[in-house]
Amino acid sequence: MPSRTLAVATVATVAAVAAALTASLQPADAATAGEVLFDDFAYTSSSDPRLAQRGWTVRSGGGGPGVPGAVWDPSLVTFPTVDGDQVLRLESSNDGTSARQTELYHQRKFHEGTYGARVHFTDVPVRGIDGDHVVQTFFTITPLDAPMDPDYGELDFEYLPNGGWGVPTNVLFTTTWETYQNEPWVADNIHTEQRAGFAGWHDLVIQVASGRVKYYVDGVLFADHGDRYYPETPMSINFNLWFIAGGLVGQPGDRAYQEHVDWVYFAESEVVSPAEVTTRVNDYRTSGVSHVDTVR
Repeated sequence: MPSRTLAVATVATVAAVAAALTASLQPADAATAGEVLFDDFAYTSSSDPRLAQRGWTVRSGGGGPGVPGAVWDPSLVTFPTVDGDQVLRLESSNDGTSARQTELYHQRKFHEGTYGARVHFTDVPVRGIDGDHVVQTFFTITPLDAPMDPDYGELDFEYLPNGGWGVPTNVLFTTTWETYQNEPWVADNIHTEQRAGFAGWHDLVIQVASGRVKYYVDGVLFADHGDRYYPETPMSINFNLWFIAGGLVGQPGDRAYQEHVDWVYFAESEVVSPAEVTTRVNDYRTSGVSHVDTVR
């Protein structure tokens, strides 16, 4: 609101505006929902033109993270029917040396609000030997414009079924980033971990509001981060599956891992409970709606 208007506003008007702003960051039902993204991943293939039309990019080419020289392969991003629903499938493979990795990401326009996705993590490869340090994810991110860029932001769910990063067993990380630099490596973040198996379907929710970032797994609070780690700028929504550099089993032979995503949801400037996220998604599906995007 312009300062000139504030100068003549009545106390009642200011109070009403404050109440409205506070309400926008409180739990709300579908009837009061504002700008949202919902996608049920009802696509034919990674070359389906509706993906790009709806703001999605199937990553190709090279670059990190992952095994040096790895290729991001769009052909390994598919949309099969699994457990009765059409899903996004990421399948990444390696031969003990080189790797083919997968990623799907949305445009950068998401900040405060509630993020949700139903994700299927796996503990074992769909073919080949087990043991590679593989990372299965749902995350948001802002590009790093320079080393230790203060406007960088990243909110991560990362499942490592075979461990990695100094952890010897399967582990789920949630990490909230302030910033980082590559050379020499400096990471400024806060994380919460649980060393346990998370194979199977899970409802993952991130609430970003009022200086706090809260992560939920199947409706249970998993982590509460914030303070200087709170994201300052819009982010993209991402899913990827990749192999940690130096983490491949030293044995040749083709092997592959999969991650599935049933749906993704975002409600701008709303703190939506995990149960309400599920209700809203089910309402869309019952109504035959497979995609909505009113976020600008």
